[in-house]
Amino acid sequence: MGKITGFLEYQRIAEVTDAVEGRVRHFREFIHALDDASASTQGARCMDCGIPFCQNGCPVNNVIPDWNDLVYRKRWREALDVLHSTNNFPEFTGRICPAPCEAACTLAINSDPVGIKSIEHFIIDKGWEEGWVVPRPPARRTGHRVAVVGSGPAGLACAQQLARAGHAVVVFEKSDRIGGLLRYGIPDFKMEKHLIDRRMAQMSIEGVEFRPNAHVGGNVGALELLDGFDAVVLAAGAEKPRDLPVPGRDLDGVHFAMDFLPQQNHVVAGDAVDAQIRATGRHVIVIGGGDTGSDCVGTSNRQGAASITQFELLQQPPLVENKPLVWPYWPIRLRTSSSHEEGCDRDWSVATKRFEGRAGRVERIVATRVEWQRDGSGAMRMVEMPGTEFALKADLVLLAMGFTGPGDTGLVEQFGVERDARSNVKADTVEYRTSVDGVYAAGDVRRGQSLVVWAIREGRQCAHAVDAYLMGASELPR
Repeated sequence: MGKITGFLEYQRIAEVTDAVEGRVRHFREFIHALDDASASTQGARCMDCGIPFCQNGCPVNNVIPDWNDLVYRKRWREALDVLHSTNNFPEFTGRICPAPCEAACTLAINSDPVGIKSIEHFIIDKGWEEGWVVPRPPARRTGHRVAVVGSGPAGLACAQQLARAGHAVVVFEKSDRIGGLLRYGIPDFKMEKHLIDRRMAQMSIEGVEFRPNAHVGGNVGALELLDGFDAVVLAAGAEKPRDLPVPGRDLDGVHFAMDFLPQQNHVVAGDAVDAQIRATGRHVIVIGGGDTGSDCVGTSNRQGAASITQFELLQQPPLVENKPLVWPYWPIRLRTSSSHEEGCDRDWSVATKRFEGRAGRVERIVATRVEWQRDGSGAMRMVEMPGTEFALKADLVLLAMGFTGPGDTGLVEQFGVERDARSNVKADTVEYRTSVDGVYAAGDVRRGQSLVVWAIREGRQCAHAVDAYLMGASELPR
């Protein structure tokens, strides 16, 4: 805990953000970590609440009260050690995690929760600035080789843990750079990519080999990995986007979000992108109200869109959740992201009917209002409301409605692993084994579309399972 009376004496301290008019002119991060004094004060608010629900709310089970107390006492390096004991990449989660830990904070019952995410952000940035984050190569090598397919947070966490256990790890990534959706899905204004490069340098010294442009299921065969490695971990993510099969879907100007966002990340990285999809001067419609849709909004603002409208099929959530009913679980309430604050019209309970255009290019979207009603079995179903059809000008439509499972890249098919009812690779959360001996699965490829923090958890737990498979037992934490 922090100071005994801290939660009574101090208010939540928010991180400083740059003004909207300045930050929409660039793609750099604009949220600044707390300073030493503010972090210490924020840590002081942590209560002696008996049961730390924040730890249960955190998928990697961060030991939050311990490092809150250490930050309060300005014992920064010890706080970093505690943070790293459960989380390989707190600089990622401290920037892009939605912080389910804060929803579970005891203070959140009737007050503002401790700024756990901002303290995490502070600790890891402090650690890098002070040079405390260093490679941890193993004391001995086991002689075993492990292939990790996919370099997102699950693959990277798994690879780092296995390398520290002494195994020779090779990470295969089909893109030209390492990082998965951290690299080409998350905009740079939310997480700059030098953070990935910095961890790659650390992991290389620890013994991880990175192979970009290596498409397993494409230019690298599954048999090559099965023959050349003692174990294989599938951590390729859930990349198949949910489509919208309505009339006019094939018009030019209607794109998946993940056709749009990676192109801008390539541009920021200095790459030339032919025929880049740009929102400049266009009336943009974003279909989908989640994080990917929000990223489309922020990117469109920076590209100079004429207008941006975001549709959500579900009804608008309440402004404030019923805390006694939902705490300590993740609450359903209206969330306004930094991208929304930069400019966007939002609308709920809207279903797309069709896209219309001329000469093969989209010009407008036709939609209708819907209501969600319970049917005879008690299930919620969508009902179109008569007479509510409307149209909006649309030069660019971005589909951001989530992902339905592993991409159709040949990976799952070549390994021949069994799928579950949702088309994900079938494996449990104890051993992470697939139906093929020596092949494991972790992260979104196994659980479906989820959070970065869940991917890190699964990568770590999968590493424990693989280490135990190779060595008979494992000392790696789960």
